[in-house]
Amino acid sequence: MSENDTPTNVSESSETKDRPVLKLNCFLPYQLSHLAETVSRSFSKIYAEKYGIGIPEWRVIATLGEFEVVTARDVSSSTSMHKTKVSRAVAALEKRGFVARDKNPDDMREQTLRLTETGIAVYEDIIPKALAYSEGLQAALTPGQQELLNEIFNRLHQAARERDIK
Repeated sequence: MSENDTPTNVSESSETKDRPVLKLNCFLPYQLSHLAETVSRSFSKIYAEKYGIGIPEWRVIATLGEFEVVTARDVSSSTSMHKTKVSRAVAALEKRGFVARDKNPDDMREQTLRLTETGIAVYEDIIPKALAYSEGLQAALTPGQQELLNEIFNRLHQAARERDIK
């Protein structure tokens, strides 16, 4: 079966009749994760070859470009990346001269992050391409479908948050 096949029937063998079987390609969390990974990998081709950065580094750059000065904890929170992944991405970007660290004046134990001039130039080069990529994906949907998709995302986020609480 190819990755694009979405099975609709469950064929039960004698081994599976007595136990529940999860069809991964029909499992919503997997479908969402797989789509996100596919889109991220596709989009990463826009910046990976030219700038030699990966998805985590791009997410750090995008966050700093949006908020200008934040902590690594802020980046982790806003991108849902684990703090270790953020730390590695920041270290790689700092080594390349894209990101600078400064002492947080409100908490000297913490550092703030910001894009350097080089990092800003990278951000400003990628953003028009990122917006065009996003618009290209959205063009696959009618305006009504785009609105419905946003509603679905909001509902799924809410449902997931409610399950976190339980």
